[in-house]
Amino acid sequence: MKRCVKGVSNIRSMFFAILAACLCVLGSGSHVYAVESQEELVRERVETSVVELLETFNKERQYYDTQPDRFFNNMDVALSKIVDFRRIAARVMGKYGKRASKEQRDNFVEVFKKSLYVTYTKTLIESGVFEIKVTKANINSRSDKRANVNLDVISDNGTVFPVLYSMHKNKQSQWLVENVVVFGVNIGLAFRDRFETQMRKNKNDIDAVIESWTVNLDIVKPKKEG
Repeated sequence: MKRCVKGVSNIRSMFFAILAACLCVLGSGSHVYAVESQEELVRERVETSVVELLETFNKERQYYDTQPDRFFNNMDVALSKIVDFRRIAARVMGKYGKRASKEQRDNFVEVFKKSLYVTYTKTLIESGVFEIKVTKANINSRSDKRANVNLDVISDNGTVFPVLYSMHKNKQSQWLVENVVVFGVNIGLAFRDRFETQMRKNKNDIDAVIESWTVNLDIVKPKKEG
């Protein structure tokens, strides 16, 4: 079974980790068949989405500077097939999401997505080749609607970056990414802490926070061994 995905990317962000999506089948004991069948469905779902995502990126990257609206719209279509942006954005807003109006929540979803694209796409385009190796993948033992994946991302200079991400199965039985951990940093929690900080700075003005939102997140990268 194929165990890796190759492409171009940057390790710093959720956007990067999403491109790395690739699941392998694991299972043991008397429930091997059932577990393998479920994980095989997840694997096929993710791999199909990743192939389409990479194809879209390679096709549309030429329009990043000249036709940015076209680029972002087409990337949004591809990414939305594997990333649950609304679920992630709701977690980032946390308790403030309950106070927000539907319009404010919708606005934040769009701002959150666009800020991810703007912040990291240039790095994606300019970065070199990487290799992704799945080291562990499994369905959550307490819920067959959750899956966890561990990956090693190997940069073109040989540096290995550990990535862990989680997926959930929605009401339409679609498997979607709901969170990512890079170098032990929980991206969802880090963004939620930032949202809370911005709310305090802006005296609980949700509109002001949404308007000024960015997703820059500095993560210390490990040095290459040897």
